[in-house]
Amino acid sequence: MPLKTTARLLVSSAAVALASAGSAIALTSDTRVSDAPDPEAPSTLTSDDSTTPYVLKHKMKRIDGKDESLEKYKGKVILMVNTASRCGLTPQYEVLEKIYRDYKDRGLVVLGFPANNFMGQEPGTNDEIAQFCTDRFDVTFPMFEKISVKGEDAHPLYKQLAAQPKPAGGEPSWNFTKYLVDREGNAVMRFDPRTKPNNEKLTMKIEELLGKE
Repeated sequence: MPLKTTARLLVSSAAVALASAGSAIALTSDTRVSDAPDPEAPSTLTSDDSTTPYVLKHKMKRIDGKDESLEKYKGKVILMVNTASRCGLTPQYEVLEKIYRDYKDRGLVVLGFPANNFMGQEPGTNDEIAQFCTDRFDVTFPMFEKISVKGEDAHPLYKQLAAQPKPAGGEPSWNFTKYLVDREGNAVMRFDPRTKPNNEKLTMKIEELLGKE
């Protein structure tokens, strides 16, 4: 093969190699750029609102199975209680009903949430719980279907109550833990299970919240 032809082939091959390398570099560079996050792109992160004090965003089921949004109770002072039928504190149902009747015309509502989290002390079905509350304590305040109030399977409402800072929240420590919610729907104070519904500190807080029209 003539020397000039050989030289031409070598130059041509080198050019092709350089072009290919350039393409590979360009491709690699493009890939890296496209994989990098765009600082102008909107964030896809969603804020965790579990610690927001507003607790009425939840949709629940009443003990008869009907759907109900807790926002129905916005504008009232709310006493939320996890209840049980076979607990030493079960007689608090009677005091809860009395508090409800004493203050309901001024804007208080008691919401009962049966739960079986503590020593299996609420084993009944929703129908059985409803019958028990009516027969034993003539309960007329709203009762909701049985839920979990603690642990991984806790209802979102109770996860939110547990996430509230003191004194507004914290996990329920036993049946009949009580949470007061103001007229705006914000959790404001948690009371331990052994604090009776007619305890002076609790009723004074109810009076204070009712006074805020």
